Amino acid sequence: MPTTDRTDRNPSIFFLGFFLALGMIIAAWLLGHALTEFKAYDRYVTVKGLAEREVPADLAMWPISFNAAGDSLVQVQDDLTRQEKIVREFLKQQGLGDAEATLAAPRITDHWSMGMRPQDLPANRYSAQGVLTVRSDSPDTVKKAMAEAGKLVSQGVVLVHNYEYQPRFEFTKLNDIKPDMIAAATKDARAAADQFARDSGSSVGAIRRATQGYFSISDRDPYTPEIKQIRVVTTVEYFLEN
Repeated sequence: MPTTDRTDRNPSIFFLGFFLALGMIIAAWLLGHALTEFKAYDRYVTVKGLAEREVPADLAMWPISFNAAGDSLVQVQDDLTRQEKIVREFLKQQGLGDAEATLAAPRITDHWSMGMRPQDLPANRYSAQGVLTVRSDSPDTVKKAMAEAGKLVSQGVVLVHNYEYQPRFEFTKLNDIKPDMIAAATKDARAAADQFARDSGSSVGAIRRATQGYFSISDRDPYTPEIKQIRVVTTVEYFLEN
């Protein structure tokens, strides 16, 4: 009796096997393509971009400290008031008459209450420190007035150098220059990425990830606190392409 192949008896089995084989081939191709794309996705470079700028301060705060001494609190207060008037008049002469000037509560010390021996007691029982703080949006004017502050001494103002009350110069318009500085830092990062890509025989693709750094504001140097140095560093990841 002659034999008959099963595929002859059931053609659907043949087509089912064909399509299964074809599906496996397509799946293998897709998997290989996905792995290639994944490998390309994993190729990137991380670079940092720097932007720096020098700007003039736009706000100055100048605490002017002066001292008074006496045997009574009334005497001390009268002397502080006298010196305050001289300081305010000096500020007007220096072009700071319209500046905000705030007088802090005086710090009074009773030297006789410190338990000293009678022979060690100072001549004046009380001393007091007054602080008049000038706040101005004209740092150049404040800087010039500071250079002329010696004239107060000749008028009877007992100036006191106090490390707690130091002149300060600040830059308050950071938001106005942020966009330009971020663009400059990103441009600097792109230049570094281009150089890396050339050295590795690749080209720079799209940005994979970017992080804006912290903006720092510092004095240009200890001698010119009215000039500020602004600095920002951005971190950017770029895809690399063949």
